[in-house]
Amino acid sequence: MNNRITGKILHGAALLAVLAGCNVASQEKSGQNEPLETRSVQDVDAETRQISSQILDVMAIKGVLSKSGPGVSVCEGSERGKIFLVRHPWSLTGTSDAELMKAMTRLKGDLPKHGWKVVEYGQNSSRGKSLELTADHVAKKFAVKVEFWKRSSGGDTNEPMLLVNVVSSCYQVPDGEKVDRF
Repeated sequence: MNNRITGKILHGAALLAVLAGCNVASQEKSGQNEPLETRSVQDVDAETRQISSQILDVMAIKGVLSKSGPGVSVCEGSERGKIFLVRHPWSLTGTSDAELMKAMTRLKGDLPKHGWKVVEYGQNSSRGKSLELTADHVAKKFAVKVEFWKRSSGGDTNEPMLLVNVVSSCYQVPDGEKVDRF
């Protein structure tokens, strides 16, 4: 993955962490001092993989998938090793802009049938005016952001691509478990 894609994925993951309610500092300021749910990293990792797979199924398109897997991150404002979230940035390179646009349309129409609420859909402010979709799954405590990069968008010579960021909510590490995958 080139640096432009990597930077966009990391920025998207940070945004999704906030969208998924993972900003501990903000929760404290707003008076939401409810204790976080305790879950093992392995359980959240497995659920993140499952959700990414479901999103790919909804897209219903063949293409080249990136080889990234889920990663563990510290939630903003929390102590490392005590509270975590899992994020899974990945990409799908398609054969044409038209096919990827159909996948975006399917996501917008079909994600709500699977419990997702589409909270944002439209062009972003980038030079390429990429189409973005952001959705939350309140029951599962996940968020997803999908960005559609058309072929050669922004003057680059990239193939058409969907950038996907799946991010869990923040969870407390169970007693006795260590988080060593940051």
